[in-house]
Amino acid sequence: MTLLRDILYKVSLKEVNGSTDRPVAKICSDSRQVMPDALFAAISGTQTNGHLFIDMAIANGATAILCEEMPQTLQNGVTYIRVENAARELGIIASNFYGNPSGRLTLVGVTGTNGKTTTATLLFKLFRKFGYSVGLISTIRYHINDRQTEEATHTTPDAIKLNQLLQEMVNAGCTHCFMEVSSHAMAQHRVSGITFAGGIFTNITHDHLDFHGTFENYLKAKKSFFDMLPASAFALTNADDRNGKVMLQNTAAHTYSYALKSPADFKAKILESSFSGLTLLVDGYEVHTLLIGEFNAYNLMAVYGAACLLNEDKQATLTCLSALTAAAGRFDYVQDREKNITGIVDYAHTPDALLKVLTTINQLRTKNEQLITVVGCGGNRDRTKRPQMAKLACELSDKVILTSDNPRNEDPDAIIAEMKTGIPPQLAGKAIAITNRREAIKTACMLANKNDIILVAGKGHETYQEINGVKHHFDDKEELLNALNTTLNP
Repeated sequence: MTLLRDILYKVSLKEVNGSTDRPVAKICSDSRQVMPDALFAAISGTQTNGHLFIDMAIANGATAILCEEMPQTLQNGVTYIRVENAARELGIIASNFYGNPSGRLTLVGVTGTNGKTTTATLLFKLFRKFGYSVGLISTIRYHINDRQTEEATHTTPDAIKLNQLLQEMVNAGCTHCFMEVSSHAMAQHRVSGITFAGGIFTNITHDHLDFHGTFENYLKAKKSFFDMLPASAFALTNADDRNGKVMLQNTAAHTYSYALKSPADFKAKILESSFSGLTLLVDGYEVHTLLIGEFNAYNLMAVYGAACLLNEDKQATLTCLSALTAAAGRFDYVQDREKNITGIVDYAHTPDALLKVLTTINQLRTKNEQLITVVGCGGNRDRTKRPQMAKLACELSDKVILTSDNPRNEDPDAIIAEMKTGIPPQLAGKAIAITNRREAIKTACMLANKNDIILVAGKGHETYQEINGVKHHFDDKEELLNALNTTLNP
């Protein structure tokens, strides 16, 4: 039995009204999930204020309330715990409730605008090859060894779900876990109370300004992850990113860097880059990998550096890296062998990610073929990147089809109209708009001739399209394969 007083260990308390010598059967921040003897955390979120649901939580059986403001009427038999920031303290409470699982794992967090999923997934695959029992918490899915526990709903789960997952991993015998740490998670204190053995910074570019407001706030959110690392941890940063050093300011962790161009602790040189993969020179060893493009060279170096810092053998690490494949929906490509059409699906949903993918394709192509890009932008998200995405697509492609992504609660035609404002007049002839994403992909395949390349950007691994709050099945890779087959066999 877990007692309330025990899970309040290290919590910064402002006021407690009621007994702390009572059992706690569950902790939750959703009043609908409350059961008898539950602790309900009233979180002041961006969508709703949990304080409005305290009475409902008590009616459903809550006997402990975590809050920032005491209710006007206090009910008998209920303990009220007032704190300055309920979200931050909930992380500590959740960690205590689940037995501080992060402290019983070698937990490494990966943060940055792009590359988080690939880096975390590669680390997971690498350490599985080494023979370890490993967990993965990523944008795509949660894994405990070879078992997928469920599809991910957030890049970083909320504090309760996160600690529950980590406890499952400990119970399954995991020794390591690799997880993505988003800027939203840092701003919302989802990893409060978590003990990390290491942190990795990939890069930072324009994204999520709808949530953070300014790039400075976004940068601070990323940096706060490194600020929380303990002295026993390592902090590994991309030295080629101009904000890489910023991440390391004020961290107590041991600091290291990786790079392709700058002096760094872990450095690689690209010897060859093609659609068949990368050949790198790392620590005097020539390594061929199945991953494509310079951006993946950075991801590989982040993984190599982290493995070395976790005391794995350098040569064994490079040997294993050569056999690893990328995460789903990351430069995921198929080929129509009859026409030699290459179709690429990528999660690129930021200007920087799209730039990197298109630049990589242009570096690898012969220029004797067309590059046709299908791209859209999500609804209810950062609107400032929409014109940039369309501009980049037109600058770096031969033909562009602007289409719907996940419009959510916005009009997809209005989103496309905003994208069009970024296209220079001299490039406007390259772009057409087809709102229906399936039809857009089909059209790209119909326009493609022998040896052409089709990029379908924005959704990557996602197997749905969210329209007016409803998720409809939609898989870019599936649609691309179907369209190519239709083109081949009408």
